Amino acid sequence: MAQFNFETTQRIICEQNGALRLGELAHGLGIQKLFLVTDAGLVKAGVVEKILAALSAAGVMTVVFSDVRADPPEASVLSAVFSARTNGIDGVVGFGGGSSLDTAKLVALLARTPQALTDIYGIGLAKGPRFPLIQVPTTAGTGSEVTPIAILTTPSHEKKGVVSSLLYPDIALLDSLLTLGLPPAMTAMTGVDAMVHSIEAFTSRLKKNPLSDTLALKALKLLYANLSTAVESGNNADAREAMLVGSLFAGMAFANAPVAAVHALAYPLGGHFNLPHGLSNSLVLGPVLEFNLVAAAPMYAELGRELMPELRSMSASAAAIEFVAAIRKLVAAMPYAQNLRNAGVGESDLPMLATDAMNVQRLLINNPRTIEYDDALAIYRAAF
Repeated sequence: MAQFNFETTQRIICEQNGALRLGELAHGLGIQKLFLVTDAGLVKAGVVEKILAALSAAGVMTVVFSDVRADPPEASVLSAVFSARTNGIDGVVGFGGGSSLDTAKLVALLARTPQALTDIYGIGLAKGPRFPLIQVPTTAGTGSEVTPIAILTTPSHEKKGVVSSLLYPDIALLDSLLTLGLPPAMTAMTGVDAMVHSIEAFTSRLKKNPLSDTLALKALKLLYANLSTAVESGNNADAREAMLVGSLFAGMAFANAPVAAVHALAYPLGGHFNLPHGLSNSLVLGPVLEFNLVAAAPMYAELGRELMPELRSMSASAAAIEFVAAIRKLVAAMPYAQNLRNAGVGESDLPMLATDAMNVQRLLINNPRTIEYDDALAIYRAAF
Protein backbone atom coordinates (compact mmCIF):
# COMPACT_ATOMS: atom_id res chain seq x y z
CA MET A 1 0.00 0.00 0.00
CA ALA A 2 1.28 3.47 -0.89
CA GLN A 3 2.20 5.77 1.99
CA PHE A 4 -0.08 8.76 2.50
CA ASN A 5 -0.84 11.70 4.75
CA PHE A 6 -4.45 12.53 5.66
CA GLU A 7 -5.68 15.67 7.43
CA THR A 8 -9.13 17.10 8.11
CA THR A 9 -11.09 19.42 10.39
CA GLN A 10 -10.65 18.30 13.99
CA ARG A 11 -14.30 18.60 15.08
CA ILE A 12 -17.41 18.04 12.94
CA ILE A 13 -20.97 18.56 14.20
CA CYS A 14 -24.04 17.51 12.22
CA GLU A 15 -27.19 18.69 13.97
CA GLN A 16 -30.45 20.29 12.87
CA ASN A 17 -30.71 23.74 14.48
CA GLY A 18 -27.07 23.32 15.47
CA ALA A 19 -26.34 26.84 14.22
CA LEU A 20 -28.25 28.17 17.21
CA ARG A 21 -25.41 26.74 19.36
CA LEU A 22 -22.79 28.99 17.80
CA GLY A 23 -22.55 31.09 20.96
CA GLU A 24 -21.75 28.05 23.08
CA LEU A 25 -19.20 26.83 20.53
CA ALA A 26 -17.59 30.28 20.31
CA HIS A 27 -17.22 30.39 24.11
CA GLY A 28 -15.60 26.97 23.98
CA LEU A 29 -12.92 28.39 21.68
CA GLY A 30 -12.39 31.43 23.90
CA ILE A 31 -14.01 33.85 21.47
CA GLN A 32 -15.32 37.09 22.98
CA LYS A 33 -15.84 39.22 19.86
CA LEU A 34 -16.86 37.29 16.77
CA PHE A 35 -16.49 38.28 13.13
CA LEU A 36 -19.31 36.72 11.06
CA VAL A 37 -18.48 36.44 7.35
CA THR A 38 -21.54 36.01 5.13
CA ASP A 39 -23.29 37.40 2.05
CA ALA A 40 -26.02 39.96 1.50
CA GLY A 41 -28.50 37.36 0.27
CA LEU A 42 -28.50 35.49 3.58
CA VAL A 43 -28.89 38.77 5.46
CA LYS A 44 -31.83 39.76 3.26
CA ALA A 45 -33.44 36.33 3.75
CA GLY A 46 -33.42 36.83 7.52
CA VAL A 47 -31.23 33.80 8.17
CA VAL A 48 -28.39 35.81 9.68
CA GLU A 49 -30.77 37.67 12.01
CA LYS A 50 -31.68 34.42 13.79
CA ILE A 51 -28.03 33.53 14.24
CA LEU A 52 -27.21 36.99 15.61
CA ALA A 53 -30.06 36.70 18.11
CA ALA A 54 -28.70 33.36 19.34
CA LEU A 55 -25.17 34.77 19.61
CA SER A 56 -26.42 37.81 21.53
CA ALA A 57 -28.39 35.60 23.92
CA ALA A 58 -25.17 33.68 24.59
CA GLY A 59 -23.33 36.93 25.34
CA VAL A 60 -21.10 36.91 22.25
CA MET A 61 -20.44 40.29 20.64
CA THR A 62 -20.65 39.97 16.85
CA VAL A 63 -19.45 42.08 13.93
CA VAL A 64 -21.04 41.17 10.60
CA PHE A 65 -19.28 41.39 7.25
CA SER A 66 -21.89 40.71 4.53
CA ASP A 67 -20.09 41.93 1.42
CA VAL A 68 -18.76 38.55 0.32
CA ARG A 69 -18.70 38.27 -3.47
CA ALA A 70 -19.00 35.11 -5.57
CA ASP A 71 -15.60 33.66 -6.49
CA PRO A 72 -14.22 36.22 -4.04
CA PRO A 73 -12.03 38.92 -5.59
CA GLU A 74 -8.87 39.80 -3.71
CA ALA A 75 -10.25 43.27 -2.92
CA SER A 76 -13.33 41.82 -1.21
CA VAL A 77 -11.22 39.56 0.99
CA LEU A 78 -8.83 42.36 1.92
CA SER A 79 -11.80 44.57 2.80
CA ALA A 80 -13.05 41.88 5.18
CA VAL A 81 -9.58 41.53 6.73
CA PHE A 82 -9.39 45.29 7.28
CA SER A 83 -12.79 45.32 8.96
CA ALA A 84 -11.82 42.43 11.23
CA ARG A 85 -8.59 44.12 12.31
CA THR A 86 -10.17 47.51 12.98
CA ASN A 87 -12.99 45.95 15.01
CA GLY A 88 -10.63 44.05 17.29
CA ILE A 89 -12.20 40.63 16.79
CA ASP A 90 -10.77 37.44 18.26
CA GLY A 91 -12.63 34.73 16.34
CA VAL A 92 -14.28 34.14 12.96
CA VAL A 93 -17.36 32.31 11.69
CA GLY A 94 -17.82 31.60 7.99
CA PHE A 95 -21.56 31.40 7.30
CA GLY A 96 -22.76 30.72 3.77
CA GLY A 97 -21.57 29.14 0.56
CA GLY A 98 -18.03 28.39 -0.50
CA SER A 99 -17.15 32.03 -1.13
CA SER A 100 -18.06 33.00 2.44
CA LEU A 101 -16.18 30.03 3.89
CA ASP A 102 -13.07 30.72 1.80
CA THR A 103 -13.15 34.39 2.76
CA ALA A 104 -13.53 33.49 6.43
CA LYS A 105 -10.45 31.26 6.29
CA LEU A 106 -8.28 34.09 5.05
CA VAL A 107 -9.77 36.61 7.47
CA ALA A 108 -8.98 34.30 10.41
CA LEU A 109 -5.40 34.02 9.16
CA LEU A 110 -4.60 37.52 7.89
CA ALA A 111 -6.34 39.46 10.67
CA ARG A 112 -4.14 37.61 13.18
CA THR A 113 -0.90 37.28 11.19
CA PRO A 114 -0.68 39.96 8.47
CA GLN A 115 1.00 38.84 5.24
CA ALA A 116 0.57 39.70 1.57
CA LEU A 117 -1.89 37.57 -0.35
CA THR A 118 0.48 37.49 -3.29
CA ASP A 119 3.11 35.89 -1.05
CA ILE A 120 0.92 32.99 0.09
CA TYR A 121 -0.67 31.79 -3.14
CA GLY A 122 0.42 28.18 -3.53
CA ILE A 123 0.97 25.30 -1.15
CA GLY A 124 2.25 25.70 2.40
CA LEU A 125 3.40 29.32 2.14
CA ALA A 126 1.06 30.86 4.72
CA LYS A 127 2.31 31.60 8.22
CA GLY A 128 0.31 31.38 11.44
CA PRO A 129 -1.13 31.61 13.92
CA ARG A 130 -4.74 32.41 13.04
CA PHE A 131 -7.83 33.28 15.04
CA PRO A 132 -10.26 30.50 16.07
CA LEU A 133 -12.49 29.57 13.13
CA ILE A 134 -15.91 27.91 12.83
CA GLN A 135 -17.37 27.11 9.40
CA VAL A 136 -21.12 26.78 8.81
CA PRO A 137 -22.03 25.88 5.19
CA THR A 138 -25.45 26.87 3.88
CA THR A 139 -24.99 25.03 0.59
CA ALA A 140 -24.10 21.39 -0.04
CA GLY A 141 -21.31 21.59 -2.56
CA THR A 142 -17.90 23.06 -1.88
CA GLY A 143 -16.91 21.06 1.18
CA SER A 144 -14.85 24.11 2.13
CA GLU A 145 -15.58 23.48 5.81
CA VAL A 146 -13.16 20.53 5.69
CA THR A 147 -10.54 21.70 3.19
CA PRO A 148 -7.30 23.67 3.68
CA ILE A 149 -7.92 25.68 0.52
CA ALA A 150 -9.21 29.17 -0.25
CA ILE A 151 -9.74 30.09 -3.90
CA LEU A 152 -9.70 33.76 -4.94
CA THR A 153 -10.08 35.69 -8.20
CA THR A 154 -7.12 37.93 -9.05
CA PRO A 155 -7.45 41.31 -10.83
CA SER A 156 -6.38 39.53 -14.05
CA HIS A 157 -9.35 37.12 -13.70
CA GLU A 158 -7.20 34.16 -12.69
CA LYS A 159 -8.29 31.75 -9.99
CA LYS A 160 -5.53 31.31 -7.43
CA GLY A 161 -5.48 29.26 -4.26
CA VAL A 162 -3.98 29.53 -0.81
CA VAL A 163 -3.37 25.99 0.42
CA SER A 164 -2.30 25.49 4.03
CA SER A 165 -3.21 23.29 6.98
CA LEU A 166 -3.74 26.57 8.86
CA LEU A 167 -6.99 26.98 6.90
CA TYR A 168 -8.67 23.94 8.42
CA PRO A 169 -11.27 25.33 10.85
CA ASP A 170 -11.56 24.33 14.48
CA ILE A 171 -15.18 23.27 13.97
CA ALA A 172 -17.32 22.42 10.94
CA LEU A 173 -21.02 22.70 11.75
CA LEU A 174 -23.62 21.11 9.45
CA ASP A 175 -27.20 22.29 10.01
CA SER A 176 -29.40 21.01 7.18
CA LEU A 177 -32.24 23.38 8.11
CA LEU A 178 -30.09 26.24 6.84
CA THR A 179 -30.20 24.76 3.33
CA LEU A 180 -33.98 24.36 3.01
CA GLY A 181 -34.45 27.67 1.21
CA LEU A 182 -31.76 27.08 -1.40
CA PRO A 183 -33.31 27.49 -4.90
CA PRO A 184 -33.41 24.45 -7.23
CA ALA A 185 -30.74 25.70 -9.65
CA MET A 186 -28.29 26.53 -6.85
CA THR A 187 -29.04 23.20 -5.17
CA ALA A 188 -28.25 21.47 -8.44
CA MET A 189 -25.05 23.39 -9.18
CA THR A 190 -23.58 22.91 -5.72
CA GLY A 191 -24.62 19.26 -5.63
CA VAL A 192 -22.92 18.52 -8.95
CA ASP A 193 -19.84 20.37 -7.68
CA ALA A 194 -19.70 17.95 -4.73
CA MET A 195 -20.10 14.99 -7.08
CA VAL A 196 -17.15 16.25 -9.12
CA HIS A 197 -15.09 16.43 -5.93
CA SER A 198 -15.92 12.78 -5.24
CA ILE A 199 -15.11 11.57 -8.75
CA GLU A 200 -11.88 13.53 -9.09
CA ALA A 201 -10.63 12.58 -5.64
CA PHE A 202 -11.22 8.91 -6.41
CA THR A 203 -9.31 9.15 -9.70
CA SER A 204 -6.60 11.62 -8.59
CA ARG A 205 -3.29 10.53 -10.07
CA LEU A 206 -0.74 11.59 -7.47
CA LYS A 207 -2.29 11.37 -4.00
CA LYS A 208 -5.05 8.79 -4.30
CA ASN A 209 -5.25 6.97 -0.95
CA PRO A 210 -7.52 4.46 0.85
CA LEU A 211 -9.12 6.98 3.22
CA SER A 212 -10.00 9.44 0.45
CA ASP A 213 -11.26 6.55 -1.69
CA THR A 214 -13.60 5.37 1.06
CA LEU A 215 -14.95 8.88 1.64
CA ALA A 216 -15.30 9.58 -2.09
CA LEU A 217 -17.31 6.40 -2.64
CA LYS A 218 -19.65 7.13 0.26
CA ALA A 219 -19.98 10.76 -0.77
CA LEU A 220 -20.87 9.97 -4.36
CA LYS A 221 -23.42 7.38 -3.28
CA LEU A 222 -25.15 9.90 -0.98
CA LEU A 223 -25.05 12.70 -3.54
CA TYR A 224 -26.21 10.61 -6.50
CA ALA A 225 -29.11 9.16 -4.52
CA ASN A 226 -30.33 12.46 -3.07
CA LEU A 227 -29.57 15.23 -5.56
CA SER A 228 -32.77 14.94 -7.60
CA THR A 229 -34.93 14.86 -4.45
CA ALA A 230 -33.15 17.90 -3.01
CA VAL A 231 -33.68 19.80 -6.29
CA GLU A 232 -37.30 18.82 -6.75
CA SER A 233 -38.40 18.82 -3.07
CA GLY A 234 -36.30 21.53 -1.47
CA ASN A 235 -37.93 21.21 1.95
CA ASN A 236 -37.02 17.55 2.33
CA ALA A 237 -34.73 17.85 5.38
CA ASP A 238 -33.49 14.26 5.10
CA ALA A 239 -32.35 14.75 1.50
CA ARG A 240 -30.79 18.08 2.42
CA GLU A 241 -28.86 16.51 5.30
CA ALA A 242 -27.67 13.67 3.07
CA MET A 243 -26.40 16.24 0.57
CA LEU A 244 -24.56 18.17 3.30
CA VAL A 245 -22.91 15.02 4.63
CA GLY A 246 -22.06 13.88 1.10
CA SER A 247 -20.52 17.27 0.37
CA LEU A 248 -18.50 17.09 3.58
CA PHE A 249 -17.21 13.59 2.81
CA ALA A 250 -16.28 14.71 -0.71
CA GLY A 251 -14.47 17.72 0.75
CA MET A 252 -12.51 15.50 3.13
CA ALA A 253 -11.60 13.29 0.18
CA PHE A 254 -10.39 15.93 -2.25
CA ALA A 255 -8.57 17.88 0.45
CA ASN A 256 -6.19 14.91 0.54
CA ALA A 257 -6.50 13.55 -3.02
CA PRO A 258 -6.73 16.73 -5.12
CA VAL A 259 -9.14 17.50 -7.95
CA ALA A 260 -8.08 17.55 -11.56
CA ALA A 261 -9.12 18.50 -15.11
CA VAL A 262 -12.80 19.30 -14.51
CA HIS A 263 -11.80 22.00 -12.04
CA ALA A 264 -8.86 23.17 -14.17
CA LEU A 265 -11.16 23.73 -17.14
CA ALA A 266 -13.91 25.23 -14.96
CA TYR A 267 -11.74 27.95 -13.43
CA PRO A 268 -11.36 30.06 -16.62
CA LEU A 269 -15.15 29.95 -17.09
CA GLY A 270 -15.65 31.44 -13.66
CA GLY A 271 -12.83 33.94 -14.02
CA HIS A 272 -13.86 35.35 -17.41
CA PHE A 273 -17.63 34.87 -17.46
CA ASN A 274 -18.54 34.98 -13.74
CA LEU A 275 -20.29 31.62 -14.01
CA PRO A 276 -21.06 29.95 -10.68
CA HIS A 277 -18.36 27.41 -9.86
CA GLY A 278 -20.76 24.47 -9.75
CA LEU A 279 -22.16 25.39 -13.16
CA SER A 280 -18.67 25.74 -14.63
CA ASN A 281 -17.80 22.26 -13.36
CA SER A 282 -21.04 20.82 -14.67
CA LEU A 283 -20.57 22.23 -18.17
CA VAL A 284 -17.23 20.46 -18.71
CA LEU A 285 -17.86 17.37 -16.58
CA GLY A 286 -19.29 15.10 -19.29
CA PRO A 287 -16.61 15.80 -21.91
CA VAL A 288 -13.82 15.36 -19.34
CA LEU A 289 -15.24 12.02 -18.19
CA GLU A 290 -15.40 10.87 -21.83
CA PHE A 291 -11.82 12.01 -22.40
CA ASN A 292 -10.59 10.20 -19.29
CA LEU A 293 -12.30 6.87 -20.07
CA VAL A 294 -9.19 5.47 -21.75
CA ALA A 295 -7.15 5.87 -18.56
CA ALA A 296 -9.76 5.77 -15.81
CA ALA A 297 -12.09 2.95 -16.88
CA PRO A 298 -11.30 0.62 -13.91
CA MET A 299 -11.88 3.44 -11.43
CA TYR A 300 -15.04 4.65 -13.16
CA ALA A 301 -16.28 1.06 -13.14
CA GLU A 302 -15.71 0.87 -9.39
CA LEU A 303 -17.66 4.09 -8.86
CA GLY A 304 -20.43 2.89 -11.14
CA ARG A 305 -20.77 -0.43 -9.33
CA GLU A 306 -21.15 1.45 -6.04
CA LEU A 307 -24.03 3.47 -7.49
CA MET A 308 -25.63 0.75 -9.59
CA PRO A 309 -25.13 -2.84 -8.36
CA GLU A 310 -26.36 -4.19 -11.70
CA LEU A 311 -23.05 -3.09 -13.23
CA ARG A 312 -21.15 -5.68 -11.16
CA SER A 313 -21.77 -8.36 -13.76
CA MET A 314 -20.26 -6.20 -16.54
CA SER A 315 -16.67 -5.87 -17.64
CA ALA A 316 -14.79 -2.86 -16.32
CA SER A 317 -14.89 -1.07 -19.66
CA ALA A 318 -18.64 -1.59 -20.06
CA ALA A 319 -19.36 -0.58 -16.46
CA ALA A 320 -17.24 2.56 -16.88
CA ILE A 321 -19.19 3.58 -19.97
CA GLU A 322 -22.46 3.05 -18.10
CA PHE A 323 -21.17 5.14 -15.18
CA VAL A 324 -20.31 8.07 -17.43
CA ALA A 325 -23.70 7.79 -19.14
CA ALA A 326 -25.51 7.78 -15.77
CA ILE A 327 -23.66 10.87 -14.55
CA ARG A 328 -24.37 12.67 -17.83
CA LYS A 329 -28.06 11.74 -17.61
CA LEU A 330 -28.34 13.07 -14.06
CA VAL A 331 -26.59 16.33 -14.95
CA ALA A 332 -28.75 16.77 -18.06
CA ALA A 333 -31.86 16.80 -15.87
CA MET A 334 -30.60 19.72 -13.75
CA PRO A 335 -32.40 23.10 -14.11
CA TYR A 336 -29.64 25.24 -15.59
CA ALA A 337 -27.72 25.83 -18.85
CA GLN A 338 -26.43 22.59 -20.34
CA ASN A 339 -23.76 23.90 -22.70
CA LEU A 340 -21.27 26.74 -22.95
CA ARG A 341 -23.25 28.45 -25.69
CA ASN A 342 -26.33 28.81 -23.53
CA ALA A 343 -24.21 29.96 -20.59
CA GLY A 344 -23.01 32.98 -22.58
CA VAL A 345 -19.67 31.73 -23.86
CA GLY A 346 -18.80 32.47 -27.50
CA GLU A 347 -17.15 29.97 -29.82
CA SER A 348 -14.33 32.46 -30.41
CA ASP A 349 -13.62 32.37 -26.65
CA LEU A 350 -12.69 28.70 -26.63
CA PRO A 351 -8.99 29.05 -27.58
CA MET A 352 -8.54 31.64 -24.83
CA LEU A 353 -10.19 29.32 -22.32
CA ALA A 354 -7.95 26.43 -23.37
CA THR A 355 -4.86 28.60 -23.02
CA ASP A 356 -5.90 29.66 -19.51
CA ALA A 357 -6.77 26.11 -18.49
CA MET A 358 -3.27 24.95 -19.38
CA ASN A 359 -1.95 27.38 -16.76
CA VAL A 360 -3.72 25.42 -14.01
CA GLN A 361 -1.04 22.74 -13.95
CA ARG A 362 -1.36 22.27 -10.18
CA LEU A 363 -4.68 20.52 -10.96
CA LEU A 364 -4.01 19.10 -14.41
CA ILE A 365 -1.16 16.99 -13.02
CA ASN A 366 -3.74 15.10 -10.94
CA ASN A 367 -5.81 14.05 -13.96
CA PRO A 368 -5.69 10.33 -14.78
CA ARG A 369 -4.97 11.18 -18.44
CA THR A 370 -2.52 13.86 -19.56
CA ILE A 371 -4.21 16.91 -21.09
CA GLU A 372 -2.49 19.11 -23.66
CA TYR A 373 -3.76 22.35 -25.21
CA ASP A 374 -5.43 20.58 -28.15
CA ASP A 375 -7.21 18.23 -25.74
CA ALA A 376 -8.47 21.13 -23.63
CA LEU A 377 -9.73 22.92 -26.74
CA ALA A 378 -11.51 19.75 -27.91
CA ILE A 379 -13.16 19.36 -24.50
CA TYR A 380 -14.43 22.95 -24.59
CA ARG A 381 -15.72 22.38 -28.12
CA ALA A 382 -17.53 19.25 -26.97
CA ALA A 383 -19.06 21.32 -24.14
CA PHE A 384 -20.05 24.14 -26.49
